[in-house]
Amino acid sequence: MLTGDEKFVRSGQVRLWTERFGRPADPTVLLVMGTATQGVGWPDELVEALVNSGRQVIRFDHRDTGRSDSVDFTTHPYALADMAADTAAVLDGHGVAAAHIVGTSLGAAIGQWLAVHQAARVRTLTAMASSPMGNNPGPAWARAMAGQPAAADDLPPPTARFLSHLMDSAKSPRTTAGQRMDADVQTWRVLNGDVLPFDEPAARRFVEYCYARANNVASASNHDLAARRWDDDRRASLSCITAATLVLHGSDDPLFPQAHGEALAAQIPAAHLEIVPGMGHHPFFSPGLAERIAGSIIRHTT
Repeated sequence: MLTGDEKFVRSGQVRLWTERFGRPADPTVLLVMGTATQGVGWPDELVEALVNSGRQVIRFDHRDTGRSDSVDFTTHPYALADMAADTAAVLDGHGVAAAHIVGTSLGAAIGQWLAVHQAARVRTLTAMASSPMGNNPGPAWARAMAGQPAAADDLPPPTARFLSHLMDSAKSPRTTAGQRMDADVQTWRVLNGDVLPFDEPAARRFVEYCYARANNVASASNHDLAARRWDDDRRASLSCITAATLVLHGSDDPLFPQAHGEALAAQIPAAHLEIVPGMGHHPFFSPGLAERIAGSIIRHTT
């Protein structure tokens, strides 16, 4: 396991765990993870490739994940804007005025929010496995779960296999740590897609490590609640983004099918869309993909 310089920073009352690699004098790449996933989900191979290319790299645990603070969502609900404020606080805590923001899934929505509302903090944006931050997928999901046809203006819902996995997972017992970890590994398998190989031992090691280092594993579910809040700041037009933007999307993404990446790239001026053949929603348990993604980020941030 790669280790960097660990540091806790504050975002208001919330304490966030961060880890820094490389030389502070080098351009900074800030890695922003997706829903309910710890910052250590950014694989060592990707971090090392970025550092070796002359970049400082920072990854961090979102609130309610890993070693960062847990929040009582009932009394202190939060939204995407609050998680974006956390992300900016990580930069502040490391004395970084602006960074190359690289986000995946929810992290890419956070990157979009910063590029719209705090453009000075974003040198470039890389949005991976995401959708336009103003797209509310709830109605499309509900129609798909009910077996109804999609509306004409809907972006496509998740694949039938992914939706079936959600329903099966909800019925599966999760009374022991082993059962919960088995369920998480199966979710990573489904998110990997059906085209490229899935390294199950690596996924299991990751899940076990996350359980071992988490302050409160259950609190990560608060991200789903935050993601369902559709405030006006999320509906702001992406056409005002001035940061050079790379949209990375897998052709086999079961959560956000390829049309989501295409829609995102179409809404951001001069965005470059790169479709990765066979890649699913979370690419880091498919051998060789981390290095490929790192190469795309290096080219984009040069």
